Amino acid sequence: MSLTVSPQLVQEAQRGDVDDAAFIDCIRDSLPYAWKVVTGLIEDLRTGDAEFADNQTPPPDEQARGQLLRMMASDAMRSAIERHFDVRLAFQNCHRAAAFRPDARSAYEDFVTTRAQILNQSPELVDC
Repeated sequence: MSLTVSPQLVQEAQRGDVDDAAFIDCIRDSLPYAWKVVTGLIEDLRTGDAEFADNQTPPPDEQARGQLLRMMASDAMRSAIERHFDVRLAFQNCHRAAAFRPDARSAYEDFVTTRAQILNQSPELVDC
C-alpha cells in the first residue's frame, strides 16, 4: 500500500475532492523517509541560489527506497507536493530526486532528458 489513509480521508474522497492539506498530511505521515528527503531538497533549494537541489545518497534500506519510489511514481502525490511548496519535482533511478524552482525550465528540461538518465547510470544502480 502506498499510503496509510484515515477513514475520514476516505470518506472525504468519496464525497468529492480531497483537500490538498489533508492529502499532504497523509503523504507526510505515510512516507516519512521520502518526505524527509523531498522537504530537505526543498529547504536546500530555498536557502541556496541554485536552480535545483538533488539527492544523490542512496536510501538506507529497501523500506526507505520503496517510500521514495512510491512518492515519486505517483502523479497525484508529486503534484500535491509541487503545489504545496511551489516547486517542480523530478526523479532518476531509485533515489535521485530533485526539486526545481518554478522558473528553472532549462535545468529541469536538462535533468529529465534521455541523455541525463543514461549519464546517471552506474553498475551499482542496476538493481536498485
